Amino acid sequence: MDETPLLELKGLNKYYENGYHAVRDVSFKLEPGKLVGLIGPNGCGKTSMMRCINKMHPMSSGDVMLDGQSVHSLTISEIAKKVANVPAELKNSFGLTVYETVMLGRYPHLKNMWWETDVDESSVIDALKKFGVTQLQDRPLNMLSSGERQRVLIAKAYVQEPRLMLVDEPTAHLDMKYKLDVMEYLTAMVKKDMTILVAEHDISLMARYCNQCIIMKKGEIVSMGDPKEIITEELIQDVYEVSASVGFDRDGELFVLPKKYVGDYHL
Repeated sequence: MDETPLLELKGLNKYYENGYHAVRDVSFKLEPGKLVGLIGPNGCGKTSMMRCINKMHPMSSGDVMLDGQSVHSLTISEIAKKVANVPAELKNSFGLTVYETVMLGRYPHLKNMWWETDVDESSVIDALKKFGVTQLQDRPLNMLSSGERQRVLIAKAYVQEPRLMLVDEPTAHLDMKYKLDVMEYLTAMVKKDMTILVAEHDISLMARYCNQCIIMKKGEIVSMGDPKEIITEELIQDVYEVSASVGFDRDGELFVLPKKYVGDYHL
């Protein structure tokens, strides 16, 4: 039986040019078939870490292994066949339609520079249907609501056929309905050979949907495991400097109710 982790970080460090140490000696392993929540306050290193995983940012030291292979030895194109990225926001859609945006996800698999195959087109049409955006396929991406746009970006990642999907704050600008909608889609996408790593601020949402959670603070991992076991009032106060009530509802789902900031004020 092959026990090679899908993703393994080994002593990963990330420094920026100004000397800021964003990711501090981070090591962990993820197996296939998991929905994993990445939780922590702003500036804790979540996004920097994910950008090192897919080589969008160079790591300062350490290593990232994908299926036992170091990303140092892989090209961006080779990584794109294994890792898909769903950003928190698409800063510029370049006037692309929904269909054209989702088709971009097929780029790592294109065998010809200038046109798509029937397989590519079939994959995109299937994804548009699966994520409920078929009726929007001819509309410019920048004309969609936040919830619609998020589903399109996830569809784009889906057609990339990744082993690992990195999703950065997918529910940041969404109302309750669309938050649940997006998480249901992500849950349905997890397969036995694929894992999704989601950076998110909504702790209760992560506890409800994720198999595992990784908690970060100041670039380091504070805790990792079953969210219903590791998320406590003490952990919330330590990581966020917030007093909170942590409990379980009648269905056994964990919830976090923030009460007050208990850190030092700097007025």
